[in-house]
Amino acid sequence: MGNDVKECVKQCIITKYVMVKGDISFMEKMNITNQAHDAFVKAHPQGDLLQLTKWAETKKLTGWYSKRIAVGEDGKILGVAQLLFKKVPKLPYTLCYISRGFVTDYSNKLALETLLEYAIQIAKEEKAYTIKIDPDVEVDKGADALSNLRALGFKHKGFKEGLSKDYIQPRMTMITPIDKNDDALIQSFERRNRSKVRLALKRGTKVERSDREGLKTFAKLMKITGERDGFLTRDISYFQNIYDALHPDGDAELFLVKLEPKPVLKDLRQDLAQLEAEKEKLAEKKQDKKTLNKINDADNKMKKTQELINEMEALEAKHPEGLYLSGALLMFAGNKSYYLYGASSNDYRDFLPNHHMQFAMMQYAREHGAKTYDFGGTDNDPDKESDHYGLWAFKKVWGTYLSEKIGEFDYVLNKPLYQVIENVKPKLTKTKIKLSRKLKRK
Repeated sequence: MGNDVKECVKQCIITKYVMVKGDISFMEKMNITNQAHDAFVKAHPQGDLLQLTKWAETKKLTGWYSKRIAVGEDGKILGVAQLLFKKVPKLPYTLCYISRGFVTDYSNKLALETLLEYAIQIAKEEKAYTIKIDPDVEVDKGADALSNLRALGFKHKGFKEGLSKDYIQPRMTMITPIDKNDDALIQSFERRNRSKVRLALKRGTKVERSDREGLKTFAKLMKITGERDGFLTRDISYFQNIYDALHPDGDAELFLVKLEPKPVLKDLRQDLAQLEAEKEKLAEKKQDKKTLNKINDADNKMKKTQELINEMEALEAKHPEGLYLSGALLMFAGNKSYYLYGASSNDYRDFLPNHHMQFAMMQYAREHGAKTYDFGGTDNDPDKESDHYGLWAFKKVWGTYLSEKIGEFDYVLNKPLYQVIENVKPKLTKTKIKLSRKLKRK
């Protein structure tokens, strides 16, 4: 009898249950493989790249480690979460961060409650002061998520701007639907961007799906980009880590754009010859206003074409095999694709290498099962004076829509420590920065 009681207690610890219309519905903790976890994440509407087990591998270099939980009914997985942990400097505590999790149906209260219970259990074992989540749930579909998470005791950090420093991950991203043919995809872009993409496709740059060796080129381009745009760049080992973890499963691809002078010169010289022939025909016609305008237009085109020829001849003399101008890492999680990192040089920008690369990556993503292409974080229509305006302006022209997530939530486990780390420390940091700026001005 004693053994029966012990077994009953044990089962109660590892199993949640609820009465539904007279039947008992069980929600149990499940032990699943990394492969099963990733398959569930990739197939689920709330699944995200950051919840893949291979992504957790990429975080080890920066001091994070991971744990996994899964819950379900009758052997069917209904929710998973990958918990990332990082030590709090100089203290015997950790932060528990479930990036873009939980992965579950947020209207399923039992699944949410059970996932939280197991997350709390593990977080306490790891001495976490809080459990932080930022679900991949959009605001217009997030009423259940908001109410259920608050009911469970989560503290919502509000609906601030998408790139607010109060969030770990951007609350807003720009997403392009790509489940359409090439013509329809280009047509979905803003008018000026359509023209640029079409011109980019004609300009002769070559988009390559590269390999690990190509990361050397990408890291150099990233350094140039950082110096130009004023941000700190990662070491090549960071990108190698991402590539090594995710590429074997087809979830990370490196793209590079190369400008090869020989084929471009061939096309440009043909274009120049056609323009010259066109001008000769016009010269034989009556020299009215309409004809003169056409001649003037041909002259301008010839001038521009000759300038491009001169550029390509100079490039051929210096780099006969060509020069890499842009690069990007394209990531996947099921039918979602992500433009994760992009870099470009300062040279030959008239050839629009980034436009060619973006379109080529969208094509590749679509061909490999993706329905959406995520450009990453943004604010919503920032002022022109904003530091984030340029980023938003670039992302909005690609047929994107604003994906506004419900934001970040904290489940506090250690209130005094939470107050210090989340509230007091940021204020002190801001004060230090202001003081430092004042001193620099003097």
